[in-house]
Amino acid sequence: MKIYTKTGDAGTTGLIGGTRVPKNHIRIESYGSLDELNSYLGLVRDQDINQHHKSTLIKVQEKLFVIGAVLATDPNKEILKNGKKRLNISKVSTKDIDFLEQEIDLMNETLPPMTHFVLPGGHQTVSFCHIARCVCRRSERLIVALHQIESLDPNILTYLNRLSDYLFVLARKLTYDLQADEIKWIPEKE
Repeated sequence: MKIYTKTGDAGTTGLIGGTRVPKNHIRIESYGSLDELNSYLGLVRDQDINQHHKSTLIKVQEKLFVIGAVLATDPNKEILKNGKKRLNISKVSTKDIDFLEQEIDLMNETLPPMTHFVLPGGHQTVSFCHIARCVCRRSERLIVALHQIESLDPNILTYLNRLSDYLFVLARKLTYDLQADEIKWIPEKE
């Protein structure tokens, strides 16, 4: 497969189905942001964290590829002429959302109760996780904007919302596991 096709040299890119759109189209921004998130999750996974978290992150990364493929498909060309769906892949399901919720609950069982917002940081691994959380929130905002233009599967929106929650709790769990300082944000009184 040739990496460079030169078809995007004029600032457009092709969706699955052949439709060409500008590279700054909200659909492209949406799955581009997911790609960035996926890269940060790879960075978190490459840190010295336990195998369970690494396995969970791989599942999440795979699901982000699914969401990216859905977003990269022209919704008007999703169904082929023979009536079959263009993408023959498992979409985001309530099972995927439940999985994230179970992971959040498992981690929360071992953490002290949260009484304040916490400042991102304390350890490089934790900081990478917070960056991933922020990119996840941006992705979610972009996909919500796309959803307002073209209806998307609501499970995608729920999954990304839950994923940012997961990443926040993972950052707290990594802070705890790495014995890093969790600095609470306590606003100064006037």
